[in-house]
This record gives sequence, structure tokens and C-alpha cells, in this order.
Amino acid sequence: MKSKKEKYKKMLEMGGAFLFLLLFWTIFSLILNRPVLPPPWEALETFFDTFNSLLLPHLMQSTFRVLVSLVLALFFGAFAGLVIGRWSKVDDYASPLIYLTYPIPKIALLPVLMGIMGIGEASKIFLISLIIFFQILVTTRDAVRGVNRQIISSVVSLGASERDLFLHVFIPASLPKIFTSLRISLGTAMAVLFLTETFATVRGIGYFILDASMRGRYQEVFAGIIAMSLLGLALFVVVDLLERKVCPWQYI
Repeated sequence: MKSKKEKYKKMLEMGGAFLFLLLFWTIFSLILNRPVLPPPWEALETFFDTFNSLLLPHLMQSTFRVLVSLVLALFFGAFAGLVIGRWSKVDDYASPLIYLTYPIPKIALLPVLMGIMGIGEASKIFLISLIIFFQILVTTRDAVRGVNRQIISSVVSLGASERDLFLHVFIPASLPKIFTSLRISLGTAMAVLFLTETFATVRGIGYFILDASMRGRYQEVFAGIIAMSLLGLALFVVVDLLERKVCPWQYI
């Protein structure tokens, strides 16, 4: 467990990073001196003024989309990775398919998915989940394959079943790397979330930012960017807290 001193240090580091960002933003906006890049105090004022009336409904919709997508990708990606990593025969058939489909720019599939699944939530959530799914799958598979074979043999010699191997060897060994993959995937998820929300929807932070930019309301554009940044920060914090809860041995 972290001491209070370490927690305060972490808060100071985060505050320092925030102040540095504000300083850089202020200097750049003053140098550019154009409406397209308002100073941070104008963007923050717009953020607080419009939060309840305009931003909150869009933020809630974006939060729903990204959370559902992450949960689906985590469940199916980790499950598939565990199975493929455990059995080499499955890996022999699955890996070529993974390597063939993983590099495809899946955002290009959005119009196709909308044609198949409609313009509602399903196509957007499926696309975000699909992109994150491959990252988690590959990471989990490699983590399982990287487990020391002597450990597996020792546990099996003690009478462990296949279920015991998954519960007490493969899953614990994979969890830290799964959480690392999840952190990396968060950035991708936020980027894809923005893109999906600029197609055939009137709800979401992506739509809010695009709509404000088309109307030349750049303070609202940056208010939306701030909201999306805070959503990403909140997700990172949640992932960190979950890892501390699920993988306490990582923080001893």
C-alpha cells in the first residue's frame, strides 16, 4: 500500500504536469493569436458554463460506448488469448488468421458495419471492441505462451487439473500484461470513439467537437477536448485501481 507521502507526491506530479500543459497552451495561443486556438481560461470557462446543459449528455453517451466496448473486448480478447496460448494446435491455426486480420485498418469497416448493424450503438461499440480485441488477444496469448514450462510441469505433477492451471497459473501470469494492454488500448479506444461519433449520430463528445468546429465555436471545441481528456484520465485511474485490487503482488 502506498503511504500518504507517496500519494501526495503522485498528486503533486499530476498537478505539475497539468500546470505545464496549461503554460504551454497559454504561450502557444498567445503566439498564434487566432480564434482557432483560444487560451485555456476561455476553454475552461466554456467547459464549466456548458457542462450541465450541453456537455454532460454527450459525455454520458461517450462513456457508455467506450465502457461497453472495453468490457466486451477485455472479456472476449482475454478468453481467446488464454485458449490460443494454452493449446499449440489452436495457435497453429489461429495465429495466421490473427496476423492476416490484425493489420487491417478496421475504422474503414465503419460504413460496412453501419450497413449491416444499423446506425445505432451496435455498430460503433462493435468497431471499438474489435480494434481493442486484437491488442488484448495477442498480449494474453503471448503471456500464456511465456509461462515457464517447468512451472506447468511441477503443478501438473502435484495433481492440478486443466481448470487449476488456468485459475492458478495462466490467468495470474497473464493479468499484469492484460492490464498493460488495456492501458495501451485506452488511447486507441478514445481515438476510435471520436471517429465513430462523427458518423451518423447526434450524441457523443466526438459529435459535440465536430459540430462546434463547423460552427466556428472554438471555445466549445476545446471544452469538448477537455471533457474527452478527463474521460480518458478517469478510465486510466479505474484501470490502475483495478490492477491494484486484482494483482496486489505487483505492488508489494
